[in-house]
Amino acid sequence: MSYPSKDEILASSKGWVASFLNLLPGLGSGYLYQRRWKPYFFTITASTAWFALGIFLQGDSEPSQNEQIIGISGLFFISIITVIEANLAFKNASNKTKAEKEEIMSSNKKGWFK
Repeated sequence: MSYPSKDEILASSKGWVASFLNLLPGLGSGYLYQRRWKPYFFTITASTAWFALGIFLQGDSEPSQNEQIIGISGLFFISIITVIEANLAFKNASNKTKAEKEEIMSSNKKGWFK
């Protein structure tokens, strides 16, 4: 029994589902779906740092509407970056596994018509 490689696991997921999960909550949920732990923890760290920076710069005052827009825009930027990265990683993994399967199929041909 052989275990699937990381690329096979990633290629077996749906790219649009991972992208949607990264966009909607904006916290890297698509990385959990793809079983990619390092990008997930990096996204969580970046989002937490963005929140902490906002709280630190705000101090004790009420945030203005511009500050609120900047905060939401930063989280939206993080989610857009994760959407693009998850989709590219899915495409690379599926192309790689497809090439490996074609190589295996071509090497397994036996008989008169090799």
